Amino acid sequence: MKARVILASLCLAFMVMAAMSASAQTFRGAILGTVTDASGAVVSGANVTAKNEGNGLERSTQSAPDGAYSLRELPIGTYTVTVKQTGFQTFVTSGVVVEVASERRVDAALRPGQVSSQVVVSADEIPLVETTSNTLGGTLRAEEFNDLPVNGRDYMKMLTAIPGANADPSSVNDSPGSFGVFSVNGNRGRSNNFLLDGTDMNDGFRNDNAINEGGVFGIPATLLPVDAIQ
Repeated sequence: MKARVILASLCLAFMVMAAMSASAQTFRGAILGTVTDASGAVVSGANVTAKNEGNGLERSTQSAPDGAYSLRELPIGTYTVTVKQTGFQTFVTSGVVVEVASERRVDAALRPGQVSSQVVVSADEIPLVETTSNTLGGTLRAEEFNDLPVNGRDYMKMLTAIPGANADPSSVNDSPGSFGVFSVNGNRGRSNNFLLDGTDMNDGFRNDNAINEGGVFGIPATLLPVDAIQ
């Protein structure tokens, strides 16, 4: 009975640690900050909306009693953040770029006045230094590689340009010349997760990338050229 209790406790501890680890991994980003008034006092209950400038997606929340707000799991893109509260002018910040595993801080200092009046702030004034998270991530855009020689025009080769990503050193490559096998911060090449426009792109047998995968003879069965990736 004692052994069973110890085993159950160990299993529970492992599940908790696994859940904590999983919750820290995301391919989206976040916008967070604090809402204050002109004197620096916190403003609770303010309506905060982030609107994707590319597709119109909107996410909303309210500032907490300590004035803090957080909009997490936002698809990558450029957003306009709007903060409204009765008795204050509307605060608007446009051009807020959300990237993979990033947290952009947008603090709003509300001024007394009518909600119909707006105070517009440029995103250029937002600090670029990451101060809220130690999660590593990166975003690559097609225009950065238009003039670079990419082996086989395979976009997977571009991923090693991100710090911490390199060719898989664990010797578990499926076949010589296999596409899409790389290590991130020392993890195994089969520990990656691939999504294309939010759709699962993982090989159910090897857990490699189903697109541009090496296959039995090291020849990709499905090619997605670099010109098709934004």
